[in-house]
Amino acid sequence: MTTLHIENTVHDYDEWKAVFDKFERFRTDHGVRSYRVSRLADDPQRVNVDLDFATADAAVEFRGELEKIRRTPQSQAQLIAQAAPQLFEVVEQRSL
Repeated sequence: MTTLHIENTVHDYDEWKAVFDKFERFRTDHGVRSYRVSRLADDPQRVNVDLDFATADAAVEFRGELEKIRRTPQSQAQLIAQAAPQLFEVVEQRSL
């Protein structure tokens, strides 16, 4: 499994999340198998998104498609800053 890790700083988490949720179908149609959204405990404007894919190729392809989302007026209105998305290979995952 490959994870595409995204770091954003947003104006308002709740408004950003509403926009994020509008792209659920887009994520599903482009191979996202699951995702996690987290934010810093002491800075709720700093949001991390981890999108999981079955293959690295699917994650790389989505990274290119992600630019379409980032260019939408809805997304632009929410973002203060964004880091370049990074690919991580999941080597172990366990629930205890």
